[in-house]
Amino acid sequence: MTVEIEQSPPAVGLSKIAVSSTHGEDSPYFAGWKAYDENAYDESSNPSGVIQMGLAENQVSFDLVEDYLGKHSEASNWESSKGFRENALFQDYHGLLSFRKAMASFMEQIRGGRAKFDPERIVLTAGATAGNELLTFILADPGDALLVPTPYYPGFDRDLRWRTGVNIVPIHCDSSNNFQITSQALEAAYSEAKNKNNMKVRGVLIANPSNPLGATIQRVVLHQILDFVTKKNIHLVSDEIYSGSTFSSSEFISIAEILEARKYKDSERVHIVYSLSKDLGLPGFRVGTIYSYNDKVVTTARRMSSFTLISSQTQHLFASMLSDKDFTENYIKTNRERLRKRYVMITEDLKSIGIECLKGNAGLFCWMNLGPFLNTPTREGELALWKSMVHEVKLNISPGSSCHCSEPGWFRVCFANMSEQTLEVAMKRIKIFMEQKERSS
Repeated sequence: MTVEIEQSPPAVGLSKIAVSSTHGEDSPYFAGWKAYDENAYDESSNPSGVIQMGLAENQVSFDLVEDYLGKHSEASNWESSKGFRENALFQDYHGLLSFRKAMASFMEQIRGGRAKFDPERIVLTAGATAGNELLTFILADPGDALLVPTPYYPGFDRDLRWRTGVNIVPIHCDSSNNFQITSQALEAAYSEAKNKNNMKVRGVLIANPSNPLGATIQRVVLHQILDFVTKKNIHLVSDEIYSGSTFSSSEFISIAEILEARKYKDSERVHIVYSLSKDLGLPGFRVGTIYSYNDKVVTTARRMSSFTLISSQTQHLFASMLSDKDFTENYIKTNRERLRKRYVMITEDLKSIGIECLKGNAGLFCWMNLGPFLNTPTREGELALWKSMVHEVKLNISPGSSCHCSEPGWFRVCFANMSEQTLEVAMKRIKIFMEQKERSS
């Protein structure tokens, strides 16, 4: 039974965090989610509903995980009362050694064996969101700044700022060089934070390739970024996923590879955030890690991880799954092939109706250019088109302005969180919309 409580203007105060707007959830990115939640597409029960293309979720290989669990029930069940007791009782903040070893091995495998990871440097967190916030607490004080290249995931405004009090200063990238980070853009952002806004810059956070572009950061650019943070004596956080490298496993370049090539010089300023949410399509399990080359950061993160622990049952499950090399090898290969097929499908369909996408090689989304179709080449023109897409075409896509892109007309479109049949419906809707727009103009 629901108890109705009459709401009146609050007479009792709340914390500054509670009333702050730095959660960032008033952006179009979250408004699109609300439109989807209120009228979600279903092939049978609601075929005219909103199709979710704003969620960076990987469902293309979920059947492989289901098949594994069906054949290995011991991974998710307790073999004896002794096994249950061992996992039900308190675990220290290090987590299960078997899981950390399996996770380190999988991180090496998914990077093509080109980087090594020590299980003793792995800190477990409840997903990458918790990992990024935890690192922000450790590396920066309230009022300090992190530099983040644009376009970036809209949730960073919440994850990095809301509870920590840390500022995000954008590193503005543009389409003239396919949104690659440049030394000039890094210097400009650093100068804006330090000289113009009197902020202490604590680090640079890059998302590779979990940014909206669907493209990995080039090797030479990673070297430039590492040179920059070394010169400024600040930190580098690399939020990495593999999902990935849709054309070749060698196209994904981890910052760990760059450190190995440099014989780990200045590695104490580098920290990697990684989770299984995108790569195994399991965001609901909340499995993330921080991997730091800094002993003090590892120790502090492990102490703070008590707020973001992963259940022992979940660790037990993935220790078994990730230790099965036959499964992981087949999963990585099949997942890459299926993502490549989806990427080719959506980009070729869009190109056939006159819509260009940034050339991608990884990720679960493409960066679509609708700039030529804006009524006015402004942020307002972009948002007007976005509203038409959500409310008329019934597609939730993310406008570039919600990702802090300074060029109007770019949109992030997710293609891996639905069936091929639903993706075909979405493509048909876009085609009809473009035909109507051409006729009206």
